[in-house]
Amino acid sequence: MLMIDAANASPYGADRLCSPSVVMMHIFRCIGMALAALALVCQPAIAAPKAFLGDEVAMGSPKAPITVIEYGSDACSHCARFNNDVFPQFKAKYVDTGKVRYVFREYLTQPAAFAAAGFLMARCVGQDKYLAVLDDVFHAQDQIYKSQKLLEGLQTIGAKYGLSKANFDACVRDPQSNKALTARHMAADAAGVGGTPTFLINKERLEGEVTLGDLMLVIEPMLAAMAVNHP
Repeated sequence: MLMIDAANASPYGADRLCSPSVVMMHIFRCIGMALAALALVCQPAIAAPKAFLGDEVAMGSPKAPITVIEYGSDACSHCARFNNDVFPQFKAKYVDTGKVRYVFREYLTQPAAFAAAGFLMARCVGQDKYLAVLDDVFHAQDQIYKSQKLLEGLQTIGAKYGLSKANFDACVRDPQSNKALTARHMAADAAGVGGTPTFLINKERLEGEVTLGDLMLVIEPMLAAMAVNHP
């Protein structure tokens, strides 16, 4: 079973960006050895549900003129506030109107075991419900941290989508899924991501917690320029 230090779990702070520690980065780079040990001593009693292993999950028209990529962590308080307070307005204004295609990419921040378990659970539920599961995690995140029952909180969310405790355990222990998750995190590192949330708006970068106004300051001039060039 994944172990989480619940007493030091909450990543809430005064800054606007959730970042992995140096120790965590060393752990991520040594994940292969950890998975080998896990496979020997923690084989799940049942096979893990078939997980979605794609690099990202997208929402909105593929023909949208602007793509907004969010590198986010389900363990990050800043990502949770963006999801809960800003994303619904952003989605209604830009995604639902066909102006923006939104893409979510995973990045692990502290507590890393919680972040990983949440992502792996969402992928086991399935690609079509992945963002809905993350939305539930983000809305429950504060209460889960306060309860200090991190895995139990995720298991409760998983049960809503039909995952039994045995399914959940098999899912978060699955070596192939863990290896793929680590590869996605390292790919984000290679792309220059150092914390969450990080946004790429047609390759223009915004880092840290943002408001709808912050996004509009970047998106609206792009849309205006496109209207001029392609009336």
